[in-house]
Amino acid sequence: MNYWKKVPLAVSCSVIFPLVLVIISKTLISCILLAFWLGAVLFYLFKTVDKQLEEQRHQTQQRMEDTAISVLNHHRHDWMNDLQVLYGYIRLGKNDKSIQTVERIKERMTEESKISKLGVPSLIFYLQSYRISGSPVVLSVEVEDGLRLDTLISPEDGEMLTGTIADTVRAYQFSNRSSWGEIRHLLIRFGQDQGDVIVRFEGERIASESEAWSNLYTMKQGTKVIAEPPATGDALIQFRVTCGI
Repeated sequence: MNYWKKVPLAVSCSVIFPLVLVIISKTLISCILLAFWLGAVLFYLFKTVDKQLEEQRHQTQQRMEDTAISVLNHHRHDWMNDLQVLYGYIRLGKNDKSIQTVERIKERMTEESKISKLGVPSLIFYLQSYRISGSPVVLSVEVEDGLRLDTLISPEDGEMLTGTIADTVRAYQFSNRSSWGEIRHLLIRFGQDQGDVIVRFEGERIASESEAWSNLYTMKQGTKVIAEPPATGDALIQFRVTCGI
């Protein structure tokens, strides 16, 4: 692998030989040779870069497909578990438990439906695939009825918001780290306030000396995704995105 990485560099350096020949001989033939040599080198480098980009695209697509398959399998496993629990309650004649299970399934379906309609592909993919990440933080999402981010903010702002959410979840995961294996919960609320998009995070209190968490207020300065103190006492932090496509 390292050998093939060095080939383009070696080919580029090979131009030195005809160039030296031109400088020494200063003949028409040497100039023509240099021109052909440069053309061949440029063609080779172009094909090499194009091949590398194609391989990177293929690897990225393969990773996305593998993640999508894992997400589907995870969801299928969750639905099968819920159906088995529901079937067990029905067989035992526990109608109250059956109703509770059905309501829980309905809530999950409603939540996933709202997430899928947010309109930012990278954000939808992140939220849907987070469950298979193996993180000790259990992520819950609540979306305001009818909220469609793609009709309110630009695709660039949507990508920036996705990165901000991922950074916040990561900062929460590594702040106030408790004993190994302990599960922590984090709730993300999507809504609107005075025409702006608001993303609010609710969870366990974060220690004031947490550097990863305090950096969230400074790393987004100068962008349209603005970190601000939460409007409610239950929230840890919230981000405001000015609407406008």
